[in-house]
Amino acid sequence: MSATASGAAGWPRRVAGHTLFWPTAALVLLLVACAIASPGFLDVTLRDGALVGQPIDLLRNSVTPLLLALGMCLVIATGGIDLSVGAVMAISLAVSLTYLDRAADPSAPGTVATAVVLGLLLGVAVGAFNGTLVTVLGVQPFIATMILMVAGRGIAMLITKGQITTVTSPPFKALGAGSVLGLPQAVVIGAVVFALVALVVRRSALGVLLEAIGVNRESARLSGVRARSTTWTVYVLAGVLAALAGIIYGAPTMAADANNIGLFFELNAIVVVVLGGTKLDGGRFYLSGLVVGALLLTTIERAVIIFQLPSTTTNLFKAAVLIALCVAASPRARGWLARRRTASSGPRRPEAAAARPSSASSSAASSSSSSASAPSTRSAPSAMTSPLAPRPSATAKEVGA
Repeated sequence: MSATASGAAGWPRRVAGHTLFWPTAALVLLLVACAIASPGFLDVTLRDGALVGQPIDLLRNSVTPLLLALGMCLVIATGGIDLSVGAVMAISLAVSLTYLDRAADPSAPGTVATAVVLGLLLGVAVGAFNGTLVTVLGVQPFIATMILMVAGRGIAMLITKGQITTVTSPPFKALGAGSVLGLPQAVVIGAVVFALVALVVRRSALGVLLEAIGVNRESARLSGVRARSTTWTVYVLAGVLAALAGIIYGAPTMAADANNIGLFFELNAIVVVVLGGTKLDGGRFYLSGLVVGALLLTTIERAVIIFQLPSTTTNLFKAAVLIALCVAASPRARGWLARRRTASSGPRRPEAAAARPSSASSSAASSSSSSASAPSTRSAPSAMTSPLAPRPSATAKEVGA
């Protein structure tokens, strides 16, 4: 009974100590604040067979940072980082839209499929380039991926010839603005991709290998882990996810602006990973936290509009929320809260401590009484006559008879 009561009383402490407690709490508070500032914020309606509303827009806008953070999280788990994901978005979108612009029929399903495949293949090439620099040539991940972070936009501008490429292709636009069963098609694509990656990582040995490499690469290699090929594969996957994010991000407008597409999105991806509970020094990672982090980041950007803050304060507002979250989730802050909870529950502990000796003394008394009665219990069998024991000697009366 006492164990059950103590377990029931301790669940708030376990919940408050969870990695995702503060990000989730901040997300809920922001949603409530937005609902108070804008009474129709949480309204969702069905229009022309598709769900519309502010929550649906939040889900749609969260897909791009989620895909970027998904690849970034796996790279960070190995102890690396990928700063080129924003530039990869610009390059992949430039390749896809340039192909559609030069095609005879941009609206043909085969043409759209080819454009998407070309954009994804470019993500494979970029990821392979980054992975080769890191694993084969031994370049530091920060420097290796910074090369394409700087040069990637130049490549995108060469593809688009320094102009904003625009096309008209309803099937391509549907990738980011269409709907499937009432849900945005971008959300469906993001959910399917996230589920597939999570299934592969968590249902196979890949997740364990990534964490082993991130904790100690040399020990993992000596244990038989193919650290080089595994790390290379992760960079390729990050490139593909970044390319897909670029296509989904630019599909609604069908315009490729090499200067602005994906600008500073690599920083947003890192923020989402950190908010999700993954540390930047590698090792253990949390995929479920990426969903909370992506939604929180998107809600912060939407809250700036709802609160009617100046556009120049968007980054300041985002930074203030992130600083508050980082401070609240820091180990020192958690330790301080734990000490406060311990101090507040202190007066009840002496009573429990006083109750323990009494119970211990009673148990000791019972054990001593049982030990005192033990000899008499053991001596009882000696008084009984055993069939194997020698018979007692005859008395004098019996001898005389």
